[in-house]
Order: sequence, then C-alpha cells, then structure tokens
Amino acid sequence: MSAFWYYVFTLLFFLFDYFILAMGLNIQYGETGILNFAYIGFVAIGAYVTGAVSMPDSAGTGQHYILGLNIPFPINLIIGGLTASALALIVALISLRRLRTDYLAMVLISLSLVLYDICNNFVPLFNGADGLYNVPEPMAGVLKLTTNSFVPFFAGVAGVVALIMWFLMSRITRSPLGRTFRAIRDDAGVASALGKGVFRYQLTSMLIGSFYAGVGGGLIIQFGGSFNPSAWLPGETFVIFAVIIVGGVGNNIGMIAGSLLVETLLVHLPAFLPSIPSHPGLIEYVDAMVIGILLMVMLWFRPQGMIPERIRRSPISASTPLSSVTAVAARAGAEPLSTVEEGGAS
Repeated sequence: MSAFWYYVFTLLFFLFDYFILAMGLNIQYGETGILNFAYIGFVAIGAYVTGAVSMPDSAGTGQHYILGLNIPFPINLIIGGLTASALALIVALISLRRLRTDYLAMVLISLSLVLYDICNNFVPLFNGADGLYNVPEPMAGVLKLTTNSFVPFFAGVAGVVALIMWFLMSRITRSPLGRTFRAIRDDAGVASALGKGVFRYQLTSMLIGSFYAGVGGGLIIQFGGSFNPSAWLPGETFVIFAVIIVGGVGNNIGMIAGSLLVETLLVHLPAFLPSIPSHPGLIEYVDAMVIGILLMVMLWFRPQGMIPERIRRSPISASTPLSSVTAVAARAGAEPLSTVEEGGAS
C-alpha cells in the first residue's frame, strides 16, 4: 500500500473515532448541559484499560501495568468503555449532585489534571510517562494482517463501531430519555418542578457519554499500539468541544461534520505535512490558531453550528383538551399530570 493511501486510511480512522468521542461529549454537554472539562480523562482511562487487558502479564515485558489479561477484541474494548463509565459514576456521585455549571466545570478540569499527574507519575499503574506500548493489533494474527494491511482493516472496524454507536445514540436522543435530557439542559429547575429527578438523569448522561469516551480511547490505543500521557493533555478536551461546537451542538449528524473539519482536516492532516526546516513546529502553531479563529467565527456568526439542532415541535397547542395533553405526556415519558378539579385552573 502506498504512503498516500496509508495516510488516507489513518485520517479515516480518526474521523470515525472522533465522531464517537464527539457523540459522547455531545450527550453530556449538547443534550444535558453538563460542562465536562475532564472528558479527555475518561478517554484516557478507556485507552489504558483496553490496552492493559489486551496485553499479557507485565512480567518480562519491560513495562509496568495492571490488568494484563490477554482479553481479545471486542471484549477488551467494552471493558475499557465500562471502566470509563465506572469512573464517571464515582465522579458524578461526588460532584454532580452539589455543583452546577461553572463550579462543576472547574472541579472536572481539576480532576483531569489529577488523573494526568497520577498516570504520569505512578509507574506501576500504566507505566508512568512512557505509557503503554506494543499493544496487540486486534485480529491481526487471526487474519494474518501486516502492518500496512491492518490500517485499512481497522479503519473499517472503527467505521462499523461508529455506525453502531451512532444508531444507539440516535435511539437515545429521540426517546423520552433524550427529551428529558434536553429539558434539563434548557431549565433544570422547571424539569425538577415537573417531577423529573434531575440528578438521576444527569448521572445517566454522564455514564453514557463516558462509555463512548472509553470506547473511543480504546480504539485509539488499539490502532496506534501505544498510549502515553502526552496524548491526553487537558487541552485535548477543548478540541472535542470545538468539534461539537463547529458541527452543531445537540445534533448527532453535526458531530461527523465537526470531526471531519476540525479533527481530521485541521488537527491530524497537518501532522502528515513536512515540517519547515527553518521554523520547526510552525505548522502546529498555525494549526492551533486556525482552530481558535474558526471557533470565534462560528460562535459569533453561526453559534448553532454547521448543522443546527433540529427543532422538535410538540403536538400540544393551547386549545388541546387536558385529557389529550395527559395522553401525549404519557407517550413522551413525562410524569403523570396531577388531577385538576373543574374550575380550579385558570
């Protein structure tokens, strides 16, 4: 396979993978209104756990890590996603119930820094600053894949995983659960007054989004064969935020548009360009400035993103009888309306 097609399939993999990551952050921020600035930490946990359970016992490997279990694909990927959700459960129980909006965002970004320091400095956990390497390529031995043939194969696998997770996310966002998420995003106080357990739904959103983060991280380590702290600096979370803001907050289709423009074309494509000898690193700096300018332009002129969230209209009108409203609310998954005595409402 030529170098050109190698780069093309690599970019295609990152398009699918960041589509998954963007969907996970979108259900937390775009659908439920949770500012999860620690999102990249859940991606990292998913990557580390997926890689560790894929590898044999660390004795004699030259690395130090836990969970060397030799578990095959895709079970290892699911375990990575579930571990990220388990971490989200702990974090949510500690911080989500008492903190809101900006205070929660500050706590979560602090959590991301703490996770980074632990993984970077505590070597027995996931090999410290060196990270995990020599992670087995999924199904490469069974299918007798070479390094070149593995890249297009796993890009296709990532595409299938992304398609499955997009289908599941579409079902969630169109369901009564998704409608409740959006009600909480728009006004948590009103949703609570209507009988919705705000914390319970926010917790559910955190668990779902973090599972997506863990799966996306697991795909990254299986594709590249390695993962270390330099791959998940806290600023990486804001790149994923840029994906969903540019693509369209609250829109699953917009996530793939944002992934294509921001992550694939503006982040990973410049990495394959030859560096300028007299100005090493200039392309990366210009790339970061372009992303920043793009974000400012989008927020100023088109804050709804490239593909805006679809307005979902209710069939209820002012003239609809109370009995019909109750029936529609029941179908939508709302709490039963209280009985109103005749003449007791204005």
